[in-house]
Amino acid sequence: MQDLYLPSRHRDILQLAKDQGRVLVDDLAAHFKVTPQTIRKDLNDLCERRLLTRIHGGAVLPSGIGNMEYEARRKIAADEKDAIGKAAAALIPDNASLFINIGTTTEAVSKALLDHSGLMIITNNINVANRMRVYPAMEVVIAGGVVRGSDGGVVGEAAVDFIRQFKVDYAVIGASAIDHDGALLDFDFREVKVAQAIIANARHVILVSDSTKFERTAPVRIGHLSQVNSFITDRCAIERVRQICSENDVRLIEAFRPDG
Repeated sequence: MQDLYLPSRHRDILQLAKDQGRVLVDDLAAHFKVTPQTIRKDLNDLCERRLLTRIHGGAVLPSGIGNMEYEARRKIAADEKDAIGKAAAALIPDNASLFINIGTTTEAVSKALLDHSGLMIITNNINVANRMRVYPAMEVVIAGGVVRGSDGGVVGEAAVDFIRQFKVDYAVIGASAIDHDGALLDFDFREVKVAQAIIANARHVILVSDSTKFERTAPVRIGHLSQVNSFITDRCAIERVRQICSENDVRLIEAFRPDG
């Protein structure tokens, strides 16, 4: 009901944020044919009402809403996620074994892996399994457990026990938020337990996460950035995060080039 009392442009901005996952100042200024300063004021007003949360260059739906709808999350930083997916796939050779965890960015990695051959993929992500199962060059193994209706993730103790049966070459994991102290965070304790088992049973852990995750928070700790081997993001402007990577021999790859 609160939306009904908003100015029409504010309602439109909020709807765009719901449709796309995030909104950017420059894009909104061009869309509404107003100045960036006007849009910044609009976003500030919406943030004061706690309808949006500011990020660098724009705003997103507030994490207080919870883990936002999966289709909306897919649309956040879609080009950046594609670039991250391609960079992660480039680290994984043919004939490797790997875990792929739940998440829209890990799904982008699975899409980029489709030209590989001889892969054994163990996943608790039904979307990944469904995409890769039709390729004869891939062997797909899916974890058992409770299927989360919101995103097709398989979670719970049965999934954890299943993951612990393997020791793989690579793991591809995501996070809902990354604190500037390097903490990797998520919303669902059951999902976190699966992610921790994946980290513990892979020789090389690849964290994939777009830069909007630096602006968000979540209540459950997966682990720490120092526990991964490679961190692939579109860009990392957080100096402390860069320092953590350097101090712990974590390979930091910034994948996104806006000009293609």
